Amino acid sequence: MSAPLLKTPLHALHLELGARMVEFAGYEMPVNYPGGILAEHRHCRESAALFDVSHMGQVRLIGDDAAAALESLVPCDIVGLAPGQQRYALFTNAGGGVLDDLMVSRRQHRGVGDLLLVVNAACKDADARHLITHIGHRCTVQVLPDLALLALQGPKAAAALARLNSGVTALTFMTGGHFTLRAPDVGLDAECFVTRSGYTGEDGFEISVDAAAAPALARALLAQPEVKPAGLGARDTLRLEAGLCLYGHDINDHTTPIEAGLAWAIQKVRRPGGARAGRYPGAEVIALQLEHGTKVKRVGLTGLERIPVREGAVLQDRRGHRLGHVTSGTTSPTLGKPVAMGYVSVEHAQPGAEIWADVRGKLQPLRVTPLPFVAQRYHRT
Repeated sequence: MSAPLLKTPLHALHLELGARMVEFAGYEMPVNYPGGILAEHRHCRESAALFDVSHMGQVRLIGDDAAAALESLVPCDIVGLAPGQQRYALFTNAGGGVLDDLMVSRRQHRGVGDLLLVVNAACKDADARHLITHIGHRCTVQVLPDLALLALQGPKAAAALARLNSGVTALTFMTGGHFTLRAPDVGLDAECFVTRSGYTGEDGFEISVDAAAAPALARALLAQPEVKPAGLGARDTLRLEAGLCLYGHDINDHTTPIEAGLAWAIQKVRRPGGARAGRYPGAEVIALQLEHGTKVKRVGLTGLERIPVREGAVLQDRRGHRLGHVTSGTTSPTLGKPVAMGYVSVEHAQPGAEIWADVRGKLQPLRVTPLPFVAQRYHRT
């Protein structure tokens, strides 16, 4: 028998709001609310949407050697992170494949420093074992199951969150800090760790909060006139428009960061010739790809007809030669046309190239398109 589905601290609120619940990564999660995915997507682009992402894993690394230890598992600059900075990172394997992607924040609060990792829900148990096995002797690895995570996303997110603590407006993209969020009318007085980041391409915040305070925080945010709830369906269409990878789909343990177009996540200090180059799993493979390139590459694809192209569709040239496959696809609510991401041979990865997807035996024309499909609007200054 399969294990019963887990529930986030906001489960009762989702049901109260009329959410359609589905299984995702072992949790019962809201895919959409009564207004529907399209409305939620557009509201996030125009105003502010609240997402429950409490299914994701949060892990704390403690100790003077924590940053250097983590660098033995990722190709990213962790030692160079200043307090309050956040960075996108990747766990790699011996073949250079991606075991998971994650966010890393260096925190300093009341004289105590640590690293906070946010990892994908489906990988969080394996990630915790990976950390304990490989660096548990160098730092303390503390899994944080009693925390919830809320994402407030959209151009009006800052105005809404500022009513709970005006200090959050000082944050810029990929920075974070500790803030006490207050809303007396719903009994909210909670210390939270807030980062200005997200997964939609919009300005926004991710808020780590004690699970017990999460329902009050969600209600306080939903009481703001700009904010409406949004589910996993809109989260997926938003991140795809923004050209962001979904682990297990666009990246996995067989795709390298270079093939995935994520070389930007490998800072100079960790590249060949850098002061702390290599010394992480798959470093040799990744170094060769940085120097010589790859045979395949992740690309954006725009449909030239109206039929959407879904994950798994085979990509081919006009003569029927296989070029690759689609990893994510939808009809873009913003653009009103099919968009997708996939891997193709580098010879066919140039923007403007036309290729075809096999959709139930019918060939659909696509054009290789620079990512993102919709401009990202992060608050950088």
